Amino acid sequence: MQDKTRIVCLRHGESTFNAAHKLGRGDPGLPDARLTPRGQAQARDARERLRSVPFDLVVVSPLTRAIETAAIVFGDHPSEPRVLVEVLHRECQESSCDVGRAASEIAAEFPHLDVGHLPEIWWHAEAGCEVGGYPVEPRHLFDARVAAFRDWLRTRPERTIAVVGHGTFFYHLTGTFLENCGTIELDLDAAPVAA
Repeated sequence: MQDKTRIVCLRHGESTFNAAHKLGRGDPGLPDARLTPRGQAQARDARERLRSVPFDLVVVSPLTRAIETAAIVFGDHPSEPRVLVEVLHRECQESSCDVGRAASEIAAEFPHLDVGHLPEIWWHAEAGCEVGGYPVEPRHLFDARVAAFRDWLRTRPERTIAVVGHGTFFYHLTGTFLENCGTIELDLDAAPVAA
């Protein structure tokens, strides 16, 4: 019998922001970026890698690229895990792609997801924190969110959890920067990462 929760962190597939940013032209101005065809293919590969893991729960960020990744990877997963949208592990908001869409827009596009618990504006939108025309989350708030997500995971009753999220967030949570659709297991008993 498994005595501790297994948590698998999965970064989303390549987004339109990732693809444009790789060209070295700075922030391309793509709020809530979606997956590219390459990102969709990466998610299909991840689906095959994770198919044999008996997940009880999939926790997904409300950013579209994470939702699209989770739908591809877990949409027909044999264990039929519950999917929960959670804002605590959204990306560190420092670029246009990290600015989200209203909960009502997410609900309209993804009616199979329960987003009724989300506030309409769930990303950092404080006036005076803009860089390049987009709001940026202060570092102390981001650090508090990483710690709060770690604590939130400790309260979960499920034994095997997939967390679908973002590169910078996972780096601060695990100490490892994941490639698109890369995975790492999170040990909640390990010391928190100092970054």
